[in-house]
Amino acid sequence: MDQSNLARARAEHLRHGINLSEWFAQVYDPRGYTKEHFQAWNTAQDIALIKALGFDHVRLSVNPQPMFRPRQADELPAEYLSQLDAAVKMILDTSLAVMIDIHPDSDFKEKLAKESDFTEQFADFWRGLAHHYSNLDPNLVFFEILNEPEARDPYRWYGVESRVAVAIREGAPNHTIIATGARYSDDDDLLSIEPLHDSNVIYTFHFYDPHVFTHQGATWGENYWHFVKALPYPSTPENVQASIAAIPEPAKRLAAARYGMDRWNAARMDEEFDQVSAWAKRWNVAVICNEFGVFRKEARPEDRAAWISDVRKSLEKHGIGWTMWDYSGGFGVVTKPNGQPIVDELTVKALGRTVPHY
Repeated sequence: MDQSNLARARAEHLRHGINLSEWFAQVYDPRGYTKEHFQAWNTAQDIALIKALGFDHVRLSVNPQPMFRPRQADELPAEYLSQLDAAVKMILDTSLAVMIDIHPDSDFKEKLAKESDFTEQFADFWRGLAHHYSNLDPNLVFFEILNEPEARDPYRWYGVESRVAVAIREGAPNHTIIATGARYSDDDDLLSIEPLHDSNVIYTFHFYDPHVFTHQGATWGENYWHFVKALPYPSTPENVQASIAAIPEPAKRLAAARYGMDRWNAARMDEEFDQVSAWAKRWNVAVICNEFGVFRKEARPEDRAAWISDVRKSLEKHGIGWTMWDYSGGFGVVTKPNGQPIVDELTVKALGRTVPHY
């Protein structure tokens, strides 16, 4: 099979998925990345629930830093790797596909953006990791080069990504690679690059537009987001007024008011994804959206569900597979108030999935 056709065929295993965050990356436990955390954060019960909810794949965020040995990056620590192996096996045993998403902290990505020697080491790391998993089913295991590169120079990032893709291919000749654009993997970042010199690649982008809605109440990113509460969706110039009144800075209040002026709705989503589809058609490549979602803290549940539903439906209309952010974190499809998953039926319905009734 032609390699570009192979990538498109394998992308069919990535139609509707969920991100597994805060398990092997973004670990906020003061004890850090421990065996106890790995074995407790997500269990076989969680993976079985994901399957029962009708998802076909997961994106497993993996922070490379706890197993990254400077200048020996291809030598992966066996004890740590055994925990990751157990998680990957648990996922595959449920017949879910898995994207192994390398998801480091910002300081790691900053080095990639500046230091060629560090890029060489990162390529060593990926060659070793890809080789380690090269015996697994290439229809179900995918290698994602880097989450949200945070590289301000897209040309620099293209060079880094190209170099690392070669190393992955050396480690795993038959597996499909997932590549992305610079900065935060937004759709405009994707449209700014040309495909790699490897046709067995799927391209991904993330979608959180407009951030003032999807990240309302957040204490990272733009400072003014933490003032925003109950911002509605769809938006009009009139219906945003009450929510933006709490923003003290005039310029930031204007930025939020523009969300209303732009009248974000289902048609607006279609216009975004029309451009992504045109890019994919031009280059004859497969494209997925492996992050989108709304922070739960301050968004009204019905507005959050409406945004998720509109994005999901538009992606499907354009033939783009999706992976929602996330399973049980701040954007979650389940909550775990007492450590046990409670399914948010409104979110499940917005995703076009069904809640299992045992």
